[in-house]
Amino acid sequence: MATDIWGIDDGYEDALGKWRKTGEATRLAILKAMGIDPFVPATPVENPVRVLRPGQTFSLPGPAELTLEDGTRLPVEGRIPPDLPLGYHRLRIFDQAKPIQIIITPGRCYLPPGFRAWGWAVQLYSLRSARSWGMGDLADLRRLARWSAGELGAGILLINPLQAAAPTIPQNPSPYFPSSRLFLNLLHLRVEEVPGAVGATLDLERLGNLGKALNREPRIDRDAVFRLKMEALELLWTLFQGDEGFERYCLEQGEALGSFAAYCVLAERYGQKWPQWPAEYRDPHSPAVGRFSRDNRDRLRFHQWVQWLLDRQLAGAAKELPLMQDLPIGFDPEGADAWAWQEVLASDATVGAPPDEYNTLGQDWKLPPFVPHKLRAAAYEPFRRTIRAALRHAGGLRIDHVMGFFRLYWIPSGMGPSAGAYVRYPSEDLLAIVALESHRAKAIIGGEDLGTVEPVVREQLSRHRVLSYRLVWFEKELPATYPRMSLAAVTTHDLPTIAGLWSGFDLKKQHELGLNPNEGGMGEIRDRLRSMTGLSGTAKVFDVIVHTHRLLAEAPSVVVTATLEDALAVKERPNMPNTVEEWPNWSIPLPILLEEIESDPLVRQVAGVLQRKGNGAGHRQGHSRRKAGKEGEQRPSSRRRRKGGG
Repeated sequence: MATDIWGIDDGYEDALGKWRKTGEATRLAILKAMGIDPFVPATPVENPVRVLRPGQTFSLPGPAELTLEDGTRLPVEGRIPPDLPLGYHRLRIFDQAKPIQIIITPGRCYLPPGFRAWGWAVQLYSLRSARSWGMGDLADLRRLARWSAGELGAGILLINPLQAAAPTIPQNPSPYFPSSRLFLNLLHLRVEEVPGAVGATLDLERLGNLGKALNREPRIDRDAVFRLKMEALELLWTLFQGDEGFERYCLEQGEALGSFAAYCVLAERYGQKWPQWPAEYRDPHSPAVGRFSRDNRDRLRFHQWVQWLLDRQLAGAAKELPLMQDLPIGFDPEGADAWAWQEVLASDATVGAPPDEYNTLGQDWKLPPFVPHKLRAAAYEPFRRTIRAALRHAGGLRIDHVMGFFRLYWIPSGMGPSAGAYVRYPSEDLLAIVALESHRAKAIIGGEDLGTVEPVVREQLSRHRVLSYRLVWFEKELPATYPRMSLAAVTTHDLPTIAGLWSGFDLKKQHELGLNPNEGGMGEIRDRLRSMTGLSGTAKVFDVIVHTHRLLAEAPSVVVTATLEDALAVKERPNMPNTVEEWPNWSIPLPILLEEIESDPLVRQVAGVLQRKGNGAGHRQGHSRRKAGKEGEQRPSSRRRRKGGG
């Protein structure tokens, strides 16, 4: 395999081992999307970034000035000092026009000695409580964290992405298609905990009652939640008298928060798709945007205030138990981040996945890719900000589709997933930044490396101490054989639940939706599960769930997670790839409320199995831990469930 100067591979080996050559039409379309004239001879791309480990140095062609991250200026000559602190520093060589970004990285991600933990994998939107307004919120997350740590001995909570959607109707349901990866989704706010909410007005009480009534709906209605919470927040904003913490937050977040708030106000005025705005507002740095921001200062401040509220509530949840955030591979091409960073993004191309044995049509995720050489020319600033934001109030980070650090499957507009090609990225630089931010946040890092993965990728991730992903559904061997440097689980949000697989419900639904499922592959997984658990093919779903997690608990993995869907015997998976309207993606609530989950016997059995095998609270100490439900306690003959459960 060969790669050209712009990072385009000449082909790839698919999931079935067949070589797929990059077509000339595909290559030309990708070059055009990068802004490159394919008929002009390529020239070497200048690299304005140098990544070093502590103690490393390099020679200089002449006198220079080094500006450290803290603002300290140092004259340098001959060589870069070998004792520079970890961080991002700027080198200006006097006879060169462009400065060089120097990144001093520890090279390996943070991982406390002997760390080992288990925890729930939670789709927060699905975690309704009696106090929720139609979907799970950050106060629900705080309660789940406190209960999981205090009573069950969990050491971590893996949560779905909480990043911001556009502040408009309709609300995009997918957590993996955010408008911005830098900020949070206002739908997750607990309105009653906003300063000034207690005893505010009868209107707020009315909105709360309407919000709680949404808990009775079989599907999550984000538009209804948005309308109610936005009305409540606008009411509370009129009562806000200012706060020093809010001002500090705005100062700390700086230009990024200002840009996001400006996008929000423009989206409210002209719609969420920035390419359709009036031309003068499509450039975030234009004088027109500056005037608009000044003329609408109060509304901009409102959106900044909402982000401050979200930040406070997320911090409160993180105090109860370390949270492992989830980083989507990309963002909405017509959203806030794409507006702010359009100069380093490809036009007329999206990223996805080629056809494979489980998704025979391939996938177009509709996400815009960064152009590798443009991202490097920007000293990776968009990437650095994204990783730092994802690690805010986090004890860990799961990087979705971590192979994107190495290569992404580009799909030129109008050509379809089968006609795409892989484009290479500067993985060493990207992983160096992740390692640096990991140490600053004291957060462990895991990478979702499922699917077609080149052997060198897992080797490189291991060298940088990024946990690999191991799923019972995909692994041929027992969990006891998994590597220690891994994050182990049974399934993910995109794959069948245990109940869905075992009962045949998931395969039946795929057929009904016309998805051309890999029936043989699904059958193989079920047969392997039956063999590993030692259960008969007619075993009860509840027994299969407990036995599967007993096997999972044997994994020596650094982190082991169990989904709440599995612990509640839910048959529906949260997301069905290659569907839009056909499946209620990201809109299926858990079948019982949080208050009921806390006393659910099967949930406690799963937790008890995982806890007793030594997957304790890792580096988090000091929680009271009352013993979870015993493994052999009586399973209920009937379970109260709302419509939509398993």
